[in-house]
Amino acid sequence: MKFTRSTHLNQGQAIKGAGKSIASRLWMALLVGLVLAAAACAPRAGDDATEPATTAATAAPGQAATGQASTPAAATAAPAPAGGGESRSGYERGTLRRLYSDPPTLDPHLATDATSSAIIVEVFGGLVTIDLDLKVAPDVARDWLVSDDGLVYTFYLREDAVFHDGKPITAHDFKWSLERATDVVTEALGVEQYLGDIVGVDAKVSGEAREVSGVRAVDDHTLEITIDEPKSYFLSKLTYPIAFVLDRENVESGNRWVRTPNGSGPFKLEEYVPGERITLARNPNYHLGPPHLERVRLILSGGTSMLMYENDEIDVTGIGLADLDRILDPNHSLNSELMTSAPSFSTTYIGMNTTMPPFDDVKVRQALNYAINREEIASLVLADLVEPAKGILPPGFPGYNPDLPGYEYNPEKAQQLLAESKYAGNIDDYPIVLTVAGGLGASVDLDLESITRSWSEILGVDVQFQQTEWATYLQDLYKNRFDMFQVGWVADYPDPQNFLDILFHSESSNNHTQYSNPEVDRLLEQARTERDQATRFRLYQEAEAIIVDEAPWASLWHSGERYTLVKPWINDYYQLQLIIPKLRFVRLTE
Repeated sequence: MKFTRSTHLNQGQAIKGAGKSIASRLWMALLVGLVLAAAACAPRAGDDATEPATTAATAAPGQAATGQASTPAAATAAPAPAGGGESRSGYERGTLRRLYSDPPTLDPHLATDATSSAIIVEVFGGLVTIDLDLKVAPDVARDWLVSDDGLVYTFYLREDAVFHDGKPITAHDFKWSLERATDVVTEALGVEQYLGDIVGVDAKVSGEAREVSGVRAVDDHTLEITIDEPKSYFLSKLTYPIAFVLDRENVESGNRWVRTPNGSGPFKLEEYVPGERITLARNPNYHLGPPHLERVRLILSGGTSMLMYENDEIDVTGIGLADLDRILDPNHSLNSELMTSAPSFSTTYIGMNTTMPPFDDVKVRQALNYAINREEIASLVLADLVEPAKGILPPGFPGYNPDLPGYEYNPEKAQQLLAESKYAGNIDDYPIVLTVAGGLGASVDLDLESITRSWSEILGVDVQFQQTEWATYLQDLYKNRFDMFQVGWVADYPDPQNFLDILFHSESSNNHTQYSNPEVDRLLEQARTERDQATRFRLYQEAEAIIVDEAPWASLWHSGERYTLVKPWINDYYQLQLIIPKLRFVRLTE
């Protein structure tokens, strides 16, 4: 489960305009954005400082890439180095530098957000991974077999796979790691969603068993996992960090083991100074091939990413609203360093707790949806940095339904629905608080201000904002403490189950809207074991149509880093639709 903050505005661009119309607010933002951006001291998601690049690319399948036999359809490599004369005043030999933010955790079994996961996948690994084509591929497991009934997976581990300290990785390490992830003491969020298919996990999580009966180390290099029903997406789930292997001795060395982790990934965590920097160092013994980079330096101390990029202090940055027009100008000096990407496999949304008034009335939820002018906000406020969302699944994602109507802007219908609801005439008796991730006093994103203004003007519904620090926000989200909240979901693996089942099944711990519909549950459960892909996708599309109609979400955008600047000496910096270990492919031109 990778939750992410909104990924289309930087703190410097989240400005309060004085005009009432969306267009006038954008004009004000563009006029003063450069000034305010320079004053910003902490990055926000959407700026390359805060969220990892997770966007897809526009490259054609098979397009050649520097230093790579071919570039997969899902990825775009960084532009080739400019020919001579480029400024390298801040160039750091063998090091990729980025502005970032402190991750809520570096424990793979506890991570639930994109900021943490983008680092974790570089330091740790599991049985399988996702490759540049966004397909499941071998990691520590060199191969595997699946029984005819689809219930037993036998993994054969690489004999050359070692932890960072050189200790061999064995099947017993995986057995212990899965036991640890499912131990109630670990308090891993979402363990039922990602590991619950394994026989014995439910008993272990509930404390009824001391071990997971469905996981067996046959010998040092053979691991057997038995699941409860045949599920085509099970292998994909094992690419999620909760299934990663950990070194037991390292974990049991003390509570601060994550500051000196003995991982298995392409990079070692060389240094972590909270609020200052994270340094990842090349793992020369990585079993899939060592990285080309010597180091990755993540700057956590804040700053204005565009200014730092122009001063050669960082090598990669996202582009916010205030800088977009000048960078898109073909005559601008930085235009040749621009990468353009399609939206990531993510959806930003406003969630509503369907058990709490006034959101327990479907007509209120539908009215709020119809009162959002997604097309205009995406175009005029967000400068087409996002794609308006019609449903849950993002475009291009397996099972995506291009014919899903969604909610077109219809003020009259919104007013009619609210008038037909049980809260007609007294909705003011139920104060609405929209909780967003952000520090105290941080500006609220322009799109949210535009949405809440529309609700006020069209429906007479006034909304107050509450801002919560990101790590605390995630904790409160899992405790279902919010009546209304805004967040984004980045896919963990390319299967509609990762959105629809995990976020909307009535028994899912990730169902933070408390949405419940027996017919949706039936469709999702049937899709779990359906082996025909076309039938599976049809079941998911039926479920999605019901969910969208009943509106526990106001789906907003599919976003990500649509525009990214990459220094000319950086090669093979792939923009992808999922968070996967990708930094080992990056090459620097010396």
